Amino acid sequence: MASVQPERIRDLFDSIAPRYDQLNDLLSLGLHRIWKRQAVAWIRPRPGQRLLDLCCGTGDLALLLASKVRPGGLVLGLDAADAPLAIARRRADRAGWLPVEWRQGDALATGLPEGWADGAVMAYGLRNLADPAGGLVELHRLLRPGGRAAVLDFNRPEPASAPAAFQRFYLRRLVVPAARAVGLTEQYAYLEDSLARFATASEQEHLARSAGFSRARHRPLAGGLMGLLELEA
Repeated sequence: MASVQPERIRDLFDSIAPRYDQLNDLLSLGLHRIWKRQAVAWIRPRPGQRLLDLCCGTGDLALLLASKVRPGGLVLGLDAADAPLAIARRRADRAGWLPVEWRQGDALATGLPEGWADGAVMAYGLRNLADPAGGLVELHRLLRPGGRAAVLDFNRPEPASAPAAFQRFYLRRLVVPAARAVGLTEQYAYLEDSLARFATASEQEHLARSAGFSRARHRPLAGGLMGLLELEA
């Protein structure tokens, strides 16, 4: 099974950035906003906190967090790809009162100090890291003791289960045709390949505990199509 190639992932997200938010809304029927709010609810953002959005993409989740940490707080959005960050910066410019900063960087080696963040999120990023276990180690390093993190991504159900059958239908019959209509067939066909090598729910919990988290619970969302890994340092 092919390993993740960081350069390919950066190129992929650079190419889909202009259509990313539109396709997210279309293909999830807007439900991705609810799933992200569930991630936010887990980390319990409060005014004055410093929060981190790893693999922040076009910035919608970071901006949501930034609205929760005023006054006195800060949200840092970090992503490896340049094009999504450019969109995130334009979105933030339209909401200049929100305390958010952006940085291009590697979620496996952020360069931030240990314990920098009171809480953190990662949406649809862990699956695309070259070393997901290493990503969880870095995430744990960045959190203060007792800090919470939420990792939202596609779930990987048991292959013979009903959720797995629905997921295959969703990806092959809905996602890829919709992406084909806007010239992004190859980029979205990659989704199913990335899921085939992604850790299962129990494997994610094990990797998180091995990374040092005192609490790790994977919660299925959307009938098992998605999953939320709830972590506490």
